[in-house]
Amino acid sequence: MTLIEKILSKHSNLSTVKPDDIIDVIIDTRAARDFGGANVVKNLLDNGLTVNDSSKTVFTFDCNPGGSDQKYAANQHYCRQYARENNIKVYDVDSGIGTHLAIDSGLAWPGSTFVSTDSHANIMGALGSFGQGMGDQDIAAAWAKGFVWFKVPQSVKITFTGKRPANVSAKDIVLYLLGIFGANKLLGTSVEIYGEEAEKLTLDERITISSMATEMGAIIIFFTPNAEIIKHFEKITENTIELIKADDNAVYEQTHEIDISKFFQMVAKPGHPHDDTSVESVKGTKIDSAFLGSCTNGRIDDLRIAAGILKGRKVAPQVVLKVVPATDAIWNQALDEGLVKIFKDAGAMVSNAGCAGCAAGQVGQNGPQEVTISTGNRNFDGKQGKGYVYLASPAVVAASAVAGFITTPDQLPNEPALFGKLGIMKPSAKSEVGTKTEKPSVVQGKVWIIKKDDIDTDMIFHNRYLAITNINEMGQYSFDNLKGYEDFAKKAKAGDIIITAKNFGAGSSRQQAVDCFISLGISCILAESYGAIYERNAINAAFPILTYKPEMLDLLELNDGDTVKIDFLSGEITNLQNNKTAHTNKFYDAQYQIYKNGGLL
Repeated sequence: MTLIEKILSKHSNLSTVKPDDIIDVIIDTRAARDFGGANVVKNLLDNGLTVNDSSKTVFTFDCNPGGSDQKYAANQHYCRQYARENNIKVYDVDSGIGTHLAIDSGLAWPGSTFVSTDSHANIMGALGSFGQGMGDQDIAAAWAKGFVWFKVPQSVKITFTGKRPANVSAKDIVLYLLGIFGANKLLGTSVEIYGEEAEKLTLDERITISSMATEMGAIIIFFTPNAEIIKHFEKITENTIELIKADDNAVYEQTHEIDISKFFQMVAKPGHPHDDTSVESVKGTKIDSAFLGSCTNGRIDDLRIAAGILKGRKVAPQVVLKVVPATDAIWNQALDEGLVKIFKDAGAMVSNAGCAGCAAGQVGQNGPQEVTISTGNRNFDGKQGKGYVYLASPAVVAASAVAGFITTPDQLPNEPALFGKLGIMKPSAKSEVGTKTEKPSVVQGKVWIIKKDDIDTDMIFHNRYLAITNINEMGQYSFDNLKGYEDFAKKAKAGDIIITAKNFGAGSSRQQAVDCFISLGISCILAESYGAIYERNAINAAFPILTYKPEMLDLLELNDGDTVKIDFLSGEITNLQNNKTAHTNKFYDAQYQIYKNGGLL
């Protein structure tokens, strides 16, 4: 078995598992964040469910430390009250990013299982642990039962050959991999990374690489823990840890050998984490702001690298550098080591620990037309504000903050770039949910053909609306961040069907990206493939989604606005304009059972 198969079999009390098996996985630690936590509690209360084991259950408030938004503050307090009544530990607004707290507090360890409403919970692959981000219904089920259903994915093996160049960081490695595999070539797979240089990677470096599995479309990126990491977690957990690793004869869907000696310093261009290029190709691009932090690069090693460049230097005039450590413990360590003083002396703003700009609840957001270079993991349009975000390593971010433009530490100018005078600034230019009825196995409706790959959850339901918990309010915001479809919610009718392309629902674990379509009365979505978390969220919400092969559209001679009929059980689809038929992939059994039940809960 592969590494993920070993861990899942151990946590499902099965001697062996294989790809496409649907199993119940026992979860060692079950977490909910501040924006998802309120919905988790609501799901439990509305369905008369209780917490299976409070000692394995935690809240982590990392999206909006301080509750600076009224709805976030209300949701956080709602969760605190539930925690008090049910003896659940809360890592409150003074603690930091939940996944990092889990790593540093021993809530996750090599060979363990961990779920959270954080779509980057698969960061646990860095320590050889199975972690998954899931929607609020999944997490509610995990809290109530202690396990969740899961479909075992195919595994992919990547082996690094050659020697890693001295100036190539862990962030450069993962951006290089994104440049090779994009957002969907590893979609839904479990990736294992091997090789001499992989073995040398520190825990912090492994965290950086594993944290971007979601952006790659993968279920998880695994590293087999070395002796040093095993010893580290034995000390934290005060337990003996059994090393779980893939068998020598494990079966992989794909294997790749990649020469790491050819890697170089990279950035991801604004809009897509997989739109990657060399730093050299964008060197000189003027920046307005820089951001150091996030679950990808907020560790102590990241802060040390940036401080080493900033020491004795100043952030360029009118450039803002925002520094956000991943956890409060890392913040205090940076204080003890003098790193905070270096940041402050350089002119940076150092904020309390948390997710920062990624969650729109803390520092890190940018304004319209603002150019930011960031160590974050996402730069989707609108994700970190209204400006343009380049992704890069801590070294490149720190060097660029000093230079005033994108550059590397070895190419710092004698004088920083200054801004020219600005020109005159110019101003920038509800359906109701139907009553609950028996679920039909055949639907028909007008089609919206949206042939775009990688439509992410911020395009579907932007993070500025995440505090909304009433499904009746969600429909009006559907696709309002998808260019060309901002008025979709006003034009769509109940019963309409969406047909889209690859990796629909990439990105966040937010349930609202499914519920907004339920709110509008959309009857079905057809896509060539889905983001792994989105697919689960839709199935769990009893919202019909199907996959199809591209030739289906040609067979149907289908045009935007045609009316089609779809049979979920047979997969037959008919274009009622010309009576031509084709087939989608039909519901699989587990999906149909949840659909008939009206949802997972």
